[in-house]
Amino acid sequence: MAAGLACLQEIAQPGVHQRLTELTDMLADGLCEKAREAGIPFVVNHVGGMFGLFFTDAPAVTCYQDVMNCDVERFKKFFHLMLQQGIYLAPSAFEAGFMSVAHSDEDIRKTIDAAAYAFSKL
Repeated sequence: MAAGLACLQEIAQPGVHQRLTELTDMLADGLCEKAREAGIPFVVNHVGGMFGLFFTDAPAVTCYQDVMNCDVERFKKFFHLMLQQGIYLAPSAFEAGFMSVAHSDEDIRKTIDAAAYAFSKL
């Protein structure tokens, strides 16, 4: 109960949601840039602090069928390459990831650097 109350008090602070969106944008933009540099077809859907990672050459993922057409095997390899570097993502291509204001700019940079390595191995 105390943890829940502390969380509610934190998210009620001015600027928290804007900061959360900024962090998620930074992550999504960085991942897309590194995928593009590696020649990997990749899309990140995100809103607020929630994001989804999709290996696809479609310009967007907007429905169930789009998700079903993604490269799930490539996602699995990416997941394990990230895990080996200490980056914990949702283990399924069909699950969302979540950011937190506890994540720092440095955390995002480390994640993007780890992704660059992972993309280079796919």
